[in-house]
Amino acid sequence: MKKLQTNNNSAIIFGEIGDEFEYSHEKFGEPFYQSFLRVRRLSECYDIIPIIVSGRLFDVTVPWKGRLVEIQGQYRSYNRHEGNSSHLKLVIFALEFTPFEDYPEVIANRIELDGYICQVPVYRKTPKGREITDLMLAVNRAYCKSDYIPCICWGRTARYVSRLPMGSRLQVAGRIQSRTYRKKLSEDKVIERMTFEVSINELEYIHERETAGRVADYHGEGLIS
Repeated sequence: MKKLQTNNNSAIIFGEIGDEFEYSHEKFGEPFYQSFLRVRRLSECYDIIPIIVSGRLFDVTVPWKGRLVEIQGQYRSYNRHEGNSSHLKLVIFALEFTPFEDYPEVIANRIELDGYICQVPVYRKTPKGREITDLMLAVNRAYCKSDYIPCICWGRTARYVSRLPMGSRLQVAGRIQSRTYRKKLSEDKVIERMTFEVSINELEYIHERETAGRVADYHGEGLIS
């Protein structure tokens, strides 16, 4: 397996391509295509992880559905506007794309982020009493952009993170996961949706004196001082 890159947003995942690639967009003459990976868990369930891949990294003329690949890149976010509302969408932006013939001994699903808490952390307990904290990390990108990554922490880490103020800098590592939920639109209409998040298993709080100055603003554009 390749090592993660040494920057503030690195992800490596291995899985089965769930559908044929579709054209997404073009930037500076470079075409990009979208699909998703089915990433196997230890429980034999799967996470569904959307991906964006440059046409320069793979042959777009051959079938890819069902093939195994390893992707190394960054976890990025963007707002998709639907009617009068917008939704945060998350996708792996591939920097490397490596086909495999079979499953390796270790299936990669790891992400490392260095970012800032940009919403008040939400502490809660599951019906079975497990402690969870939901938090949103803003991870700076070039040209005064930021990616906003939903994360969850468990147990003692959840309690610790829930007390940290907005603007705190965290270095975290974990896995990308998907889950479905049901949303009630009216008395007789319920829809099923999928959401994505990083389940954190390693976390380090960087002291405030090292992070003073630039803090990502989730509600605005770019960064605030």
